[in-house]
Amino acid sequence: MFASGRIENSKREIAQKVGIMTRIALAVAALAAVLCLNISSTKAQITGHAPWCAVMEIGAGEVERDCEYFSIEQCVPNVIAGNRGVCQMNPSYRGPPPPYPPPRHHRRHHPPYH
Repeated sequence: MFASGRIENSKREIAQKVGIMTRIALAVAALAAVLCLNISSTKAQITGHAPWCAVMEIGAGEVERDCEYFSIEQCVPNVIAGNRGVCQMNPSYRGPPPPYPPPRHHRRHHPPYH
């Protein structure tokens, strides 16, 4: 009986530690999300509609997003060229428009000719 009591205590301690670690991980994830989304729409200027943006701080906490790049490889040279920003995915990019479906051909039923 003594050993089973220790096992139960050990299981309870592990469950408590897992619960604490889970709460810490969720708090860190929430904090990271808040920090990543901290740019308000009034302080962010967005130009372009491509999937990648060169994000540059232009002063006083204002950020400019130059979203004219279709790959990160196109974005990086602009950031390295002296603007000292980062390349990020465009938060408002919705992807290319869907292709138009091919035209449908309707068979017309004509009365048989006699």
